[in-house]
Amino acid sequence: MDNKEKNFTSENGDSSSKTTPQTASKDGSICGFDSLHRLLQACLSPPLFQEASRMLLGLNCGQALETITLPDPAAALASKHDFDLQAYYLRADKESLREPRIVRVGLIQNSISLPTTAPFSDQKRAIFEKLTPIIEAAGASGVNIICLQEAWMMPFAFCTREKRWCEFAEPFDGESTQFLQEFARKYNMVIVNPILERDIKHGETIWNTAVIIGNRGNIIGKHRKNHIPRVGDFNESTYYMEGNTGHPVFETVYGKIAVNICYGRHHPLNWLAFGLNGAEIVFNPSATVGELSEPMWPIEARNAAIANSYFVGSINRVGTEVFPNPFTSGDGKPEHAEFGHFYGSSHFSAPDASCTPSLSRFKDGLMISDLDLNLCRQLKDKWGFRMTARYELYADLLARYVKPDFEPQVISDPLLHKSA
Repeated sequence: MDNKEKNFTSENGDSSSKTTPQTASKDGSICGFDSLHRLLQACLSPPLFQEASRMLLGLNCGQALETITLPDPAAALASKHDFDLQAYYLRADKESLREPRIVRVGLIQNSISLPTTAPFSDQKRAIFEKLTPIIEAAGASGVNIICLQEAWMMPFAFCTREKRWCEFAEPFDGESTQFLQEFARKYNMVIVNPILERDIKHGETIWNTAVIIGNRGNIIGKHRKNHIPRVGDFNESTYYMEGNTGHPVFETVYGKIAVNICYGRHHPLNWLAFGLNGAEIVFNPSATVGELSEPMWPIEARNAAIANSYFVGSINRVGTEVFPNPFTSGDGKPEHAEFGHFYGSSHFSAPDASCTPSLSRFKDGLMISDLDLNLCRQLKDKWGFRMTARYELYADLLARYVKPDFEPQVISDPLLHKSA
């Protein structure tokens, strides 16, 4: 195995530092490799790598995952601007009475562009400039729907508890939405735009929101984050509280989509509700660090895709964001100025338990996948989860559980508390 030097993302998205694979892990790589998939590919013989991939990624309709060749302009943009570009096909079985329903979907992950000490207007403008070639690559690739990462238009400053970061908040139809509307019109593309929303009509309340932009540049609707973390540094209720939009599914020209924002992925009933409302693709725009959640990252979304018979697109930002003032988490640890490394690893999961490899742990990236939405119904028919779910039992339990006088259904051994 070659021991070549590579460029790795350092603090605040700067990729100027060089290091060897032995020391690269501190910068987000895995022993110098972008991802576990690429590490295994380099270290295993082709037959062993194929078997490892089968076990880790599953088989899509009984076949190994198929890669997609993208147009040269997209590859040129990825090379020029140094972002990871991958593309795969998640197929469905051929049907007799329905034509394939193939939708090309994209996920974008990125680091911030300027230090967090830079003027806020400069930071936002620099992120817009960084995202432009990545979105252009998606457009050149014929992507129909694309989703950006959680609060993509700013540093993930919510755990500093400093209120000045609220300046990044904007109306649902504000600057970031207007920026993306131009791409939606240009490329006939539906865009999921996760922002920090300032609700002008309700006393300038702040929400963590995803705005759904239609393929004609129109605003279809919005969804607000249902579950707010209070875990370690990620105590985001300083800025916004639980959303009030329910579990909306947005019917677009390309299919029915929903958005399960970040921490909501830890709540199975949240995933379930989007499925009950008919979602075919659920996006999970996130911001999470390795020390906190990485072992869960490849499991939760994949399980949701299986259990609810829909596709899931998981997006996580990359890089280490260093803030001007140290903060603490109330957990006894010393004060610190950053949360840890946002490990990227964006990927797609399919309802048949297959999934794509992940994007890089340390580089900006665009993941593209052709999804045949027919697979959603095919897996519902195969497993019968909707038919066998016993929702009436769960509804009765939940109705009782939310009442103050709830008593768990526990049947104790009558001899348990008797003395010998």
